[in-house]
This record gives sequence, structure tokens and C-alpha cells, in this order.
Amino acid sequence: MTNSERDDLLDLLHKHRDLFRLTVAGLSDEQGRATPTASTLCLGGLIKHVAATEKEWADFIVDGATTQGDVDWEGIDWSNPPTWALDYQNQFRMLPGETLAGLLADYAAVAATTDELVARVDLDARHPLPEAPWFEAGTSWSVRRTVMHIAVETAQHAGHADIIRESLDGQRSMG
Repeated sequence: MTNSERDDLLDLLHKHRDLFRLTVAGLSDEQGRATPTASTLCLGGLIKHVAATEKEWADFIVDGATTQGDVDWEGIDWSNPPTWALDYQNQFRMLPGETLAGLLADYAAVAATTDELVARVDLDARHPLPEAPWFEAGTSWSVRRTVMHIAVETAQHAGHADIIRESLDGQRSMG
């Protein structure tokens, strides 16, 4: 084991991803689709969301921010929603034909790509964040900060997953 900053960042990512994956160990696809809490979140949907979010931030590391307009969620006609809105909502659902094994394999591929980036990119390289109400105007993040954000997002959703798992069968992966 070395003590480089890069190794520390990769270790941080691996530990939180492993904890997140542990939460779904031994579950059926039906359990992966279940929504046993007041939330509409399911474990399969959380896996999809975490993988998609990590990929977006890995893309940010390489290409910087993409331009996205503000979304008026209130103004969407949900009787005939735009495809992009359904795609976003489906990121949090385990759809028919999807399996936990398949979602975990997709997540592993995203994680491997991120790990390769962390192993080779300049951690001090910076990109301006996209304009959004939740980012201070003019803020930029380094690759280092972005990797830490991926780990924080993963840890946060691992907590959500742990609550869902405990609601399903009483098993906990944390605490």
C-alpha cells in the first residue's frame, strides 16, 4: 500500500462503492424494484442513479461542464411528458427487463472508467461548474474536489439504500 493522495482518493471511492454494493447483496430483482418506504426510491434505481451521476462527474473531469437549461418541472405536462423527463425519472427506477446483476455490471464499468481517470489526470486541473442555483456563480472545481464529490454522493446514496434494505428484510449494511 502506498500513501499517495491518488491512492487515498481511489481507496475512498472503493470503500463507499463496496458499501453501496453490499447493500444489495443477496437480493432478488423483485426486491431490487421494491419501494418499501414512504419514498419512491428502490435499490435498483439507486444503483442506476449513482452510476449515472458518477459518469456525469467523470465526464466533467474530462470535458468540463455541459450547458443545460433550467428545468421547469412544474411546467411539464405529465400526461404527455418529454422523453428527457421520463428518462430522468427512470434513472431512479428499476425497469422491466433490468436486473440487479446488469445494473451492478454497468456501475462497475463506470467505476472502472473513473478509477482510470483518477489514476492519470492532473488532480489540480479545474473546470468551471455549470450555472445552477445550487452552485455559487463563478465557482470552479478541481479534479480532486470532483472525485471527493463522487465519493460523498455515493456515501449519501448508500445511506438511502441501507434504509430501503432494512425496510425490506431487516438487514443493514451500516451500523
